[in-house]
Amino acid sequence: MPLAAPPLPERIRTLAATSRAAQLVVDGVRCPVSGAADSRGRPVLLVRPGEVLHGLRGDAVVSVSLAATRRLGEVEHPRGLIEVQGWAEAVPEDEAREAAVAISAHSADEGLFEALERYGSPEAPRLLRLDVGQVVYLTGEESGTLDADEYLDASPDPLAEVAEQVLAHVNGSHRPQLAAGVGRLLGLPAESAWLWELDRYGATVRLGDDDPALVRFPWPVPAGTGLCLETALRAILCTC
Repeated sequence: MPLAAPPLPERIRTLAATSRAAQLVVDGVRCPVSGAADSRGRPVLLVRPGEVLHGLRGDAVVSVSLAATRRLGEVEHPRGLIEVQGWAEAVPEDEAREAAVAISAHSADEGLFEALERYGSPEAPRLLRLDVGQVVYLTGEESGTLDADEYLDASPDPLAEVAEQVLAHVNGSHRPQLAAGVGRLLGLPAESAWLWELDRYGATVRLGDDDPALVRFPWPVPAGTGLCLETALRAILCTC
């Protein structure tokens, strides 16, 4: 029987890849933070002079919350919260540009340029990352913990980038077709239907506004390419 959803570590890594850093906790103190996750899923942070981690010269035990959201129309909705616990360390100079690019996808901050151009200067912003110890996740009704190896050894959905593009297109231009197709499959009206998640194993549709429900539609076989993903989704949009 095909999997109805991605393996949990893959799902959490995929969420992390589309998340922004929402909060930093150092010694029990909560601090604002600017950051994201790098290609390995490690939180990377832009730390300015005067901020609590800027003077770091060794390892500091911290946690960083990564927040994944979904924009439906004009409203941003939470998809999941991932708390990465570990040890803050400086991003090596030869990896600093990659870290800055990951952060810039969520926050176009001029401090990133300064952190690169003045790397190593005590007065410049710094780029830090977490050496992952464990990961606590909360997504929908699921919650739990992954150890560092489970999290770091997993990879995001290889179709995640194209899936996000297709999802945005459907939600922007084809919601009537989505509602009609889902209604036929369920045998009841599909009010306020939005495509919520899309991956190589299936699609999740959000139904309703006041008390929304998430309905999963697994593919008969996992999609291996972006074209296969679009073809599988078309079966939902065009069901007769």
